[in-house]
Amino acid sequence: MRRLLSAAAAAAAALSLASCSFGEPPEPETGRPPNLPSPSDAPESPATFIDVVADGLDVPWGLDFLPDGTAIVGERSGRILRIPIAADGTPGTPEELRTVDVEATGEGGLLGLAVSPGYAEDHSVFVYYTTGEDNRIARIDTASDAAPEPILTGIPAGPEHNGGALDFGPDGFLYAATGDAGDGGNSQDPESLGGKILRITTAGEPAEGNPDAASPVYALGLRNVQGLAWNAAGALYATEFGQDVADEVNLIEPGANYGWPHFEGPGTDSAYRDPVVTWEPFEASCAGAVFLGDSLVTACLRGQRLWVVQFDGSGAPAGEPQAAIVSEFGRLRSVAMGPDGMLWVTTSNRDGRCVEERGCTADETDDRIIRFSTSYAAQGRVL
Repeated sequence: MRRLLSAAAAAAAALSLASCSFGEPPEPETGRPPNLPSPSDAPESPATFIDVVADGLDVPWGLDFLPDGTAIVGERSGRILRIPIAADGTPGTPEELRTVDVEATGEGGLLGLAVSPGYAEDHSVFVYYTTGEDNRIARIDTASDAAPEPILTGIPAGPEHNGGALDFGPDGFLYAATGDAGDGGNSQDPESLGGKILRITTAGEPAEGNPDAASPVYALGLRNVQGLAWNAAGALYATEFGQDVADEVNLIEPGANYGWPHFEGPGTDSAYRDPVVTWEPFEASCAGAVFLGDSLVTACLRGQRLWVVQFDGSGAPAGEPQAAIVSEFGRLRSVAMGPDGMLWVTTSNRDGRCVEERGCTADETDDRIIRFSTSYAAQGRVL
């Protein structure tokens, strides 16, 4: 699971991150990607650009960390890479850990990735990926050369809306967010695994406490979720791609129905849950998400920014969301809090959606993993 920061630190962190400005970039040092400031030149801000951890990647999607601090990232084409971090915090060269045979067309491929909470004993990494028949979840034993072991198959797949968020909750169960695969009917069909939040054991069985004890379905009525995040109280929030009207953040509760395809954004039927935050798609299309104390940080694709949403003690938004690093690095896909106390963000500029008419241009350094420092990390206040 991602590390959480103290609530007191997070409020200040969210504001400083949202107001962070890099100004005109300095001349790049030898060997550094162009148009990015070096650590020594970065402004003395509580949320400051630190480093390009890796570049030249092929649409990095899933991102997580091993117990020793090593980062692992999955490329949509099927490669899983490990990025060692030295004792002084310097990232090493990405190394191939494993490849997964995927159908990487449209919005499919190797999507979510989650390290087992018991990795020290079981050496397990779980992946969500697209095949020619379905989306599925599999276990990889990194201590062997064995092929991925599917634990849940039959999730609807299509050229779009494959979902793909995958993470362990504070209860130790594995949560997966699935898309409607382009058919909104899947989202309302209780027999379909599409358009749902699933909650399962590491063996792929329905988790204890699911609304239907025989089903992995935890919540339904979703269009295309790519981000899951838990706050310090254990409440689950999900980022939702809308169609034309509204992108959403939803508070996920067991058995709740979030209304797709009948409603997009707030609705008029009490049978469906309304989102807690909405944006217009042009400024959002948010994917990965993580909580920093009371603040949700989500990485956005079309919006080319981070949105920072502060929540109050009741779990409701407190004030207006704040945008950070707008159009600085192009389309942003994944965001995670690293064990180094830094915010890690991946770009998605080679996914076929980075086009000039939307103000996005991929260059020779894409795609990248970038990490940022924060005031609380610098002060050693990571829990």
